[in-house]
Amino acid sequence: MADSGPVLVWVVIRQDDNGNRYRVGRYATKDEAQKIADSLDDRGHKQLYSVEYIGSPAL
Repeated sequence: MADSGPVLVWVVIRQDDNGNRYRVGRYATKDEAQKIADSLDDRGHKQLYSVEYIGSPAL
């Protein structure tokens, strides 16, 4: 099977006031994911954004 693109092993997670967690997006690098999380956090909403390493990419 041919390599079809970057390996997206970093994910941005949004957690709401009730503790529900949602995947916002997947990214190739921690820096890229952190920039997205920071920009969303800077909007001033009550949600918490975090970056997590998920290991191997989804197939």
